[in-house]
Amino acid sequence: MKISYFKELDGVRAIAALMVMFFHFFQTMNSSDSFVRLLTRIAIFGQTGVSLFFVLSGFLITRILLSTRRNPGYFSSFYIRRSLRIFPLYYFFLVIYYLVIPFFTQTEIVLWGQQFWYWFYLQGFPMTFHWSHVGPDHFWSLAVEEHFYLFWPLLVFYSHPKKLPYVIAAIVGIALILRIVFVQHSFETFYFTLTRMDELALGALVAVFEIRNKLLPSYFRKYFFLFVLLIFPLCFVWLWNGSSANPVLQVLKYNFISLIYFLVLCFVLTSGENGLIKRVLRSQSLNFLGRISYGLYVYHPLCFFVFASSFSQGNIGLDFLGSFALTVLISTASYYFFERRFLAMKRYFDYDGKIKPVILSSQTQER
Repeated sequence: MKISYFKELDGVRAIAALMVMFFHFFQTMNSSDSFVRLLTRIAIFGQTGVSLFFVLSGFLITRILLSTRRNPGYFSSFYIRRSLRIFPLYYFFLVIYYLVIPFFTQTEIVLWGQQFWYWFYLQGFPMTFHWSHVGPDHFWSLAVEEHFYLFWPLLVFYSHPKKLPYVIAAIVGIALILRIVFVQHSFETFYFTLTRMDELALGALVAVFEIRNKLLPSYFRKYFFLFVLLIFPLCFVWLWNGSSANPVLQVLKYNFISLIYFLVLCFVLTSGENGLIKRVLRSQSLNFLGRISYGLYVYHPLCFFVFASSFSQGNIGLDFLGSFALTVLISTASYYFFERRFLAMKRYFDYDGKIKPVILSSQTQER
């Protein structure tokens, strides 16, 4: 299967990043203004941008794995290419967080025993079981994705494509059961890989539909009414009542949210090529933000903090625009001057099993 490029998915990725940024900006906002309080409540839904990331990642990764599973470079190329995309910025920011920031703020460097979880993508454990740790808390989702990237290629390789829906169903069931157990023992279900992996798995199901040629508008219309039935009750309950104190919602909310984004992704992929949805998602602005979305996610808490500390105008509207603008500026610089250097190396690790030699120009060697 030829791996086609869906330009509109860059727009979806941008929206997911903006949702998370919107949530974090208003997360700790305290105001007596009724409009600001309304925005704070609405911003809660921005938290589900991570679920949208998971569903989208599950789809994109699985369609690559399904189309290359018979190639000799299946494992090596996949893991190398993923490492080139994920590791450089991840570890660069950890250096900033643990070494650079303490230097400028004249604070003590975090003890190794509290920071090593983040260096090995293990932060989900202390965050779930309340162990001592200090680090960029929003990196928990990067750990979940990294864990999924480790075991999912093995399952795809050793499972017949016709059996993958059963594997996906098993993952969904395991995650659901573990959330029940975690809630019963008062453990957090939000940060742990095994309690969130069903969202990535559901995105993988979209790729299975694609390879079976079932990702068609006529096939999707059967589920549109289900989408309408799900989204409004969920939005109402979450917006007005919250979910942290409700054990049933703690268990089931990820199933509802991931199913909604599963259907949204199907809707986007099967919508008309010249329709309004794809035209908006393929717009230059959203595609640009989608291109730098990894940086937007990584840098935005720090950028928000820097802007609030040094440039705040005391006006929520100006602070909102300024914080987002600073994040876009830093993420753009990071992408073009840092990340893209590593992304360019992915071309030397194709899925044909042949690792091409890297020939550097004299100008590049000097750098």
